[in-house]
Amino acid sequence: MPLYLRLAMLDCIKKKDVDAGDQHFQTSGSEDDPCCENPVVVFINPKSGGRNGSVLQDRLQHMISQEQVFDLHNVKPDEFVRYGLGCLEKWAEKDNCAKETRKNIRVVVAGGDGTVGWVLGCLGVLHEKDQFPVPPVAIIPLGTGNDLARSFGWGGSFPFARRSAIKRALQRATNGRICHLDSWHVVVQMPGGEVVDPPHSLKTTEVCDVDQNLKIEGRVPDKVNCYEGVFYNYFSIGMDAQVAYGFHHLRNEKPYLAQGPISNKIIYSGYSCSQGWFLAPCMSDPSLSNNVLNVISLKLMLESSGESVAKAFLVPKARLKSVFT
Repeated sequence: MPLYLRLAMLDCIKKKDVDAGDQHFQTSGSEDDPCCENPVVVFINPKSGGRNGSVLQDRLQHMISQEQVFDLHNVKPDEFVRYGLGCLEKWAEKDNCAKETRKNIRVVVAGGDGTVGWVLGCLGVLHEKDQFPVPPVAIIPLGTGNDLARSFGWGGSFPFARRSAIKRALQRATNGRICHLDSWHVVVQMPGGEVVDPPHSLKTTEVCDVDQNLKIEGRVPDKVNCYEGVFYNYFSIGMDAQVAYGFHHLRNEKPYLAQGPISNKIIYSGYSCSQGWFLAPCMSDPSLSNNVLNVISLKLMLESSGESVAKAFLVPKARLKSVFT
C-alpha cells in the first residue's frame, strides 16, 4: 500500500475524523504511486498466542508496514471501518489508488474466535449500510479453540516464531479464494438494573421487540436491557456461557496464567468443573440407553392458522444413537 494512503488512513483513525488525512493526498503526487493488487491490513490481539501476540506483531510490521498492522488495544475495528475505510471512500472519486485500495483491500485477523467475530461484526455494518464491497477476512489462529479458523482451513494453531509461516499466511490472505460465511443475528434480553459487562460481540440496543406469543415461565420483568450481536459457528447459553465468560475474565485478571493454548485448555477444564459440570445434580432420571452418544434438545416451530406452536420432536428409543427431543 502506498505510504501516503497508509499515513492518511492512520491519521483519520487516530483523530477519529475522515478529513484528518487530507494533507497526505494534497502533497503526495499520488498519481505516480503504484497501487497494490490486494492490499492487506492486520488486526492483532497481543493477548492471544500465550500473550506472545506482540512478537508476531513486530514481525508483521517488519514484513508489510507499521501503519498496516493494528494492535486491537489501540485501534478498534469499528474505528478502522468508520474512519480508515471512510477516508478511502471520501477520496475514491479523486484518487484512483484510493479507489482501487478500497475495492480490493483485505483484512487479516490474528487472534482467537472471539477476536475474529469482533472484526467480522464491525465489517458487517458495511453490508447493513450498503457500503460495498465488504473486505474479506483471513485468519491467523492464535486462540485456544480456533474452531472458526479450523472450519475454513486456516488451522488450529500457528507457529508464530517461524518467519516462513508468517509469510505463507500473508500470501494466502492476499491470493486466497473468497468464500461466503453464514451469520446469525442474536438478541439477548435481560432484566433491567443488573450490572452487565458485555463482550465486544454484543452491543446495547434501544429497540427490543418481544414476541407477544412467547410463553414465559415466571414473572415478566418490568424493565429489560437488550443486547444484539452476530455469531458465526455457534453460541452458548447457561452454564457453558458462564464458564466461557468466567474464563475470559480470569485470563484478564491473571494474565500470567495464559501461557498458551494448552495451558488455557487446562485452566478452562478446571474452571468448568468449579462451575458445576460435575457437581450439579439432575432433577430427574433421564433414563437414557447406554449406547447414546449425543443428546440434543430440539423443538420444531409449526405454523398453523397463522400461529406458531413449538412441538417436541421425539425419536423412538429403539433407534437411539443420538437423542433428539
